Amino acid sequence: MTDLDALPARRLPVTDVSLVVLIGTSGAGKSSFARKHFRPTQVVSSDFCRGLVADDENDQSASADAFEVLHYIVGKRLAAGRLTVVDATNVQPEARKQLIKIAREHDVLPIAIVLDVPPAVCAERNQARPDRQFGPHVIPRQQRELRRSLKGLEREGFRKVHVLRGEAEAAAAEIVIEKRYNDLRHLTGPFDIVGDIHGCRSELETLLGRLGYTLVRDDLGRPVDAVHPAGRTAVFVGDLVDRGPDTPGVLRLVMGMVGAGHAVCVPGNHENKLGRHLDGRKVTVSHGLQESLDQLAGESEEFRREVRTFMRDLVSHYLLDGGDLVVCHAGLPEKYHGRNSGRVRSHALYGDTTGETDEYGLPVRYPWAEEYRGRALVVYGHTPVPTASFVNNTICLDTGCVFGGSLTALRYPERELVVVEAEREWYAPVRPRSTDAPGSREGRPLDLADVAGRRIVETALHGRVSVREENAAAALEVMSRFALDPRLLPYLPPTMAPSATSRREGYLEHPEEAFSSYLGDGVRQVVCEEKHMGSRAVVLVARDAAALEKRFGVAGPGAIWTRTGRAFLSDDELTGEVLGRVRSAAERAGLFEEFDTGWLLLDAELMPWSLKAVELLRRQYAAVGAAAGSALPSVLSALEQASGRGLDLGELTARQRQRAADAEAFTAAYRRYCWPTEGLSGIRLAPFQVLAAEGANLAVRPHDEHLAWIDRLVAADDRSAPVLQATGRLLVDTSDEASVAAGVAWWEELTAAGGEGMVVKPLSSVARSASAKGGPGGLVQPGIKVRGREYLRIIYGPDYTQHLDQLRQRFLGHKRSLALREYALGLEALDRLAGAEPLWRVHEAVFAVLALESEPVDPRL
Repeated sequence: MTDLDALPARRLPVTDVSLVVLIGTSGAGKSSFARKHFRPTQVVSSDFCRGLVADDENDQSASADAFEVLHYIVGKRLAAGRLTVVDATNVQPEARKQLIKIAREHDVLPIAIVLDVPPAVCAERNQARPDRQFGPHVIPRQQRELRRSLKGLEREGFRKVHVLRGEAEAAAAEIVIEKRYNDLRHLTGPFDIVGDIHGCRSELETLLGRLGYTLVRDDLGRPVDAVHPAGRTAVFVGDLVDRGPDTPGVLRLVMGMVGAGHAVCVPGNHENKLGRHLDGRKVTVSHGLQESLDQLAGESEEFRREVRTFMRDLVSHYLLDGGDLVVCHAGLPEKYHGRNSGRVRSHALYGDTTGETDEYGLPVRYPWAEEYRGRALVVYGHTPVPTASFVNNTICLDTGCVFGGSLTALRYPERELVVVEAEREWYAPVRPRSTDAPGSREGRPLDLADVAGRRIVETALHGRVSVREENAAAALEVMSRFALDPRLLPYLPPTMAPSATSRREGYLEHPEEAFSSYLGDGVRQVVCEEKHMGSRAVVLVARDAAALEKRFGVAGPGAIWTRTGRAFLSDDELTGEVLGRVRSAAERAGLFEEFDTGWLLLDAELMPWSLKAVELLRRQYAAVGAAAGSALPSVLSALEQASGRGLDLGELTARQRQRAADAEAFTAAYRRYCWPTEGLSGIRLAPFQVLAAEGANLAVRPHDEHLAWIDRLVAADDRSAPVLQATGRLLVDTSDEASVAAGVAWWEELTAAGGEGMVVKPLSSVARSASAKGGPGGLVQPGIKVRGREYLRIIYGPDYTQHLDQLRQRFLGHKRSLALREYALGLEALDRLAGAEPLWRVHEAVFAVLALESEPVDPRL
């Protein structure tokens, strides 16, 4: 056994997100140590940076520039939350000072690892390196600087200092990567997050009971634990103590739950102050602290010792559920999530203030939540509010129980609030309790930064959806100039993919391909819905103006908009009349009561097509028909005269006659989509899906349920002068030949009568294909449109049937991709709407749908 093997392994704990500073003279083995214990990407070497700027790692004249590069890289890595190791001598205080400053700027722990190797060993190692030539004075000088530094490293700001003395100890060291104390991302819940309790034990017991917990009591009947039969975990946001009638009772229960693993708890500012007092430190006894001290005086010394230990061990904040949930006492901006510093702890305990005080002498809190744009939901307390409400993916649960308000819990991930009213006012507040809501549920207005540039939107159904910068710019143009008030625009409908190209003679699209596609994806039950001869419209209808204002912040009957967010009808009075008919029918059908809502969001077709596209019809379709009607008769007349003189023009004449017939068919096809309207007379609205109601994304419900709701809605309309129109449908089993044949026959019947065609959808609404391993695979197309021969004549031109071979080469991949991405974004917007998330979160998905619409794709698809 060599001297280097003589020592047992020494474990050096290193926090997973921290700045590790290696300290040692040249030749101490820092680079070898770094290579042995850390990944190459984690190590930032001063020699390497010197080589970057000077092409020579030993060019000492480039050191200033090299360290500027090193500090920049270190800052970028720490900003991204990466463990970073600095490989440099770092024996001088000034060198370490800059690194500690960078660590503090990014709120990570600086950790020092000192390799204290004898100077003779260092000199011998340097002599073995021909590229490392410097005077004999260098190592002794560095050694003196190292000696002077050893005792003061913690005072400089290093949170951990590991000193390895000699070669053997350095060789035997083992780095142990530790999770941050606040990293509980592995705990996925479900959770019940409880707001500020302030000694209100009775209300806490009642709340836990309503949440479904069973209390466990000791021999004296005192609650010492609470267990949920479904394994839910309670989370306390702090301020358990002070002001209220039973601080010891609250502590005994919460400490018991935490100790048993049934709860986690973060400290509030009141725990921080009480804990410091119990530790013998000088604090000002105010804000209800005296009540806690008096109550704890009646407890045993052992209990008070347990309280001191409990409070000393509390961590400023926790990351939970994979980082999607952050719990702290006073709120926390995204840049502090998962970080460790005095600044982070201070914000988590006390929040931030503007430096001003209000008329009651209390500090004015900085409204950090109004600017919050983070992915994680932040749940906190600290500042009493009359009622808990979501503001920009944050929620304050301190509803002033001790002041006579209520004790509130948030069920996560359900986002449901459970509230227990206070039994009485236990403590008079300095600032009178307000009964007003704490500001708009939507937080700040929309911000350009939320949508500009390249964006990535997370969707529950389809993962990450990217939006290119140029597409975002196009959407911004439409949204800012032409769209409705964004508060009334919680959804845009997705595009829809056509069926695979048919090889049947005379057909470009046919239902067989749609049925075959779904069967191949493992979807047996589909519903075929009649395609109406109109334009896609989204309808937001309110039960009354107050209901709309309460939820969307805009009073009125509702709105009707197009696929690009524009108002469908330019006439506000006519829009109001259409909405009035929908509202009356929904009232009579009992839909408002059934969904317990003051508003409904519907997907529909508004007819006739000419109602929205009259200019398009005049300039494009009517012009083509008129030109053909004017020119082709003259052409045919000339050909017939020439044939009468004996010229053989039979084939040419036949072709021109076919063109004339195609032009007549084209004119007849588009005219089916045009009819006169006057006021409500002639207007038809055909809803086919109830998208959402208060607190519910209904779009994920099976299509047969939607059609049943729509049937009730249509039946409740005034049938003497109907506006609402039913949607024909047929259920098809894609694995049954007879059922498929019936579906084909129905489509042929619809299109033969001049109908546009049908849309084939999975009956379950949301479907996934079967993977090779038998589990759920990718998202299946939410709908495939199968258009009739004559309708396609409008789309592809009068004589398109003469060019089917070329048209069959059309590429559908991009269109299908768009349909899936937009569908996932649409459902994401509805999920966020149902979850009462802020407007910017809903609009992130809505805006992305509009942006994707500007991707280049054949508009005829």
